[in-house]
Amino acid sequence: MNLVLLAPVAAFAAILVSIYLYFYVNSKSAGTPKMQEISGAIRDGARTFLKREYSTLAVFVIIMTLILTVALGVYADMGWEIGPAYIFGSVCSAIAGFLGMEVALKANARTANAAREGLNKAFPIAFRGGAVMGFSVVGLALLGVSIVYFLTGRPELVLGFSFGASALALFAKAGGGIYTKTADISADLVGKIEMDLPEDDPRNPAVIADNVGDNVGDVAGMGADLFDSYVASIVAVMILGASATLQQAASSSFGNSSAYMDLPLIFAGLGIIASIVGVFLVRVGKDGNPGKALNWGTYSTCTILIALTFLITYYLDYPLGIWGALAVGLIAGVLIGITTDYYTSIDRTPVKKTAESSQTGAAINIITGFSYGLMSMFPPLLGIAIASATAYFICELTVGVGFGVYGVGMSAVGMLSIVGMIVAGDAYGPIVDNSKGIAEQAGMEEEVIEIADRLDAAGNTAKAITKGFAIGAAGLTVLALLAAYQEIVQTRTGELISFDLMNPFVLTGALIGIAMPALFSAMVMLGVGKNAFRMIEEIRRQFREIPGLKEGKEGVKPDYAKCVDIAAKGALKELLPPSILTIGATLIVGFVGQLVASQIGHPYEFGGIQALGGYLGGSIFSGLIFALFMSNSGGLWDNAKKYIEAGQLGGKGSDAHKAAVIGDTVGDPFKDTAGPSLNTMITVMSLVASIFAPLLIAFALLLI
Repeated sequence: MNLVLLAPVAAFAAILVSIYLYFYVNSKSAGTPKMQEISGAIRDGARTFLKREYSTLAVFVIIMTLILTVALGVYADMGWEIGPAYIFGSVCSAIAGFLGMEVALKANARTANAAREGLNKAFPIAFRGGAVMGFSVVGLALLGVSIVYFLTGRPELVLGFSFGASALALFAKAGGGIYTKTADISADLVGKIEMDLPEDDPRNPAVIADNVGDNVGDVAGMGADLFDSYVASIVAVMILGASATLQQAASSSFGNSSAYMDLPLIFAGLGIIASIVGVFLVRVGKDGNPGKALNWGTYSTCTILIALTFLITYYLDYPLGIWGALAVGLIAGVLIGITTDYYTSIDRTPVKKTAESSQTGAAINIITGFSYGLMSMFPPLLGIAIASATAYFICELTVGVGFGVYGVGMSAVGMLSIVGMIVAGDAYGPIVDNSKGIAEQAGMEEEVIEIADRLDAAGNTAKAITKGFAIGAAGLTVLALLAAYQEIVQTRTGELISFDLMNPFVLTGALIGIAMPALFSAMVMLGVGKNAFRMIEEIRRQFREIPGLKEGKEGVKPDYAKCVDIAAKGALKELLPPSILTIGATLIVGFVGQLVASQIGHPYEFGGIQALGGYLGGSIFSGLIFALFMSNSGGLWDNAKKYIEAGQLGGKGSDAHKAAVIGDTVGDPFKDTAGPSLNTMITVMSLVASIFAPLLIAFALLLI
């Protein structure tokens, strides 16, 4: 029995489950006319932005397709199929993001309406709405990989599919992040601090734009982000599995030269099966704790996957060391999520200490949150280090010499195999956030808003854990991609090209790579700042010029559409420069480095290739540090504010609350714009290096 067919079968099953869950959510009542009106405004804004964003990105996709087809298909002998594979990856990623956002836009009002009957009625709608996003991501991703691989049998063309998904994810994450934080910061600074309004108050002109941002940033953006990491981890292991050493070992052990290329597809299929079972096991118990239910779903999915992969590994007579590497990655992902929870949860010491520091003003709040953010980097980085080293030595010692790096890649596949469940929990967050906003804007009863608050609190923690998980998974994935880049170079040149820091080209590339995540972060956060400035001025103008708006006089409404338009135009303008820089700088380092190396000659004939390896190493380590720090510190500042809003330390409107709001606005672009975009950035850099490696080698040989 050819178990590799499990991958497309499981992917198709995931798509069917997402369709079933979509109809489940859609069958629920959308609530009162007022709730439907608010939900409709959010839906229209989100659809308009996504349409404009995808229209803009379509131009980039067409240009990049032509470049890939000509440069790689003709001059690097990769075949014309690389262009269509790239387009296919872009389209699949876009469809996954669109479908997930569509159901989130339906689930928000339905969750708010169900909250009138209790938490146990509301929670399944929100969670299953998020699960539509989760299964759309894994279903389309694995189906796309399977189609390209089965049609071509060439992992380097699957690399083209992965690059399409990753490039679109980078644009979507940066654009969605700029949009959502523009609105969030503006709504908070003017509404809460200047006008002393509650969160999601319908008098605030930015409130609809803020709710739209939750969907385009946290649903469509994060879905595209994990789609990208999921595909990249699979293709990295497939390339490593196609190497000469592994091919020889596979042929002697199994009589099947593709055995180690097929294995990540089989395990990914098992991950989908485990996630489907896990999603349907999620229930809110009698204690009514949604956070506990989300955690139970994750843990049960992990347990099922470990059992299934063990049985299949044993059944196929693969070395158990490979299963051990997968299990190590899976366990590391859970532990990284737990440490992220510690530093960002409203019930933990770091958040409480940061909230207490707000009593002395915004400056100490920011210093405290910044410090805890720095501390929070150590546990996950240690976890990534231990996981990668353990996976390496498990496979090197128990499977065979040359399998260590394959084990590191397999640990990334293990961590990302449960993406269906992880994305379900992540998308749950913005759904319940929107439902709380709709409940408040529709003037629903205090008990309903309290239930929405409880759902939202669990959603904030789920989002923070997901970001930590995504960054950890990206860390292991890009390490595997770095090894895949080296493998492609070795296969094409016949030489083992090392990345020794004593080599001046490697060192130069590493220093440039270290600077790139910082430069990218600065560009996207400056984009948020410039866009927020324009929106703040517009909000102030409306409060100043619309009579009765601040007082909430009947019949007086703000111009929500103007703020939505400002956020959309600004995000589309600001997302292009940092995203194009990511791709352009990677190519410049390789080709300019090779041009310089050719003038020097022996022993630096492949200096550009080595410079690019150093560049990837530097950007990977720097990117992980910045991503973890910004995501965790931003989440910590957000929950410190919510801790005070829950009635602690003077509650809403107190001086401590105003200081915490300022800390939160500093953290907003950290946690929702720059931080989560960086793991996509380093993945894109690694994919660009790998996919353009044949062209760079051809260029180097031409110069030599």
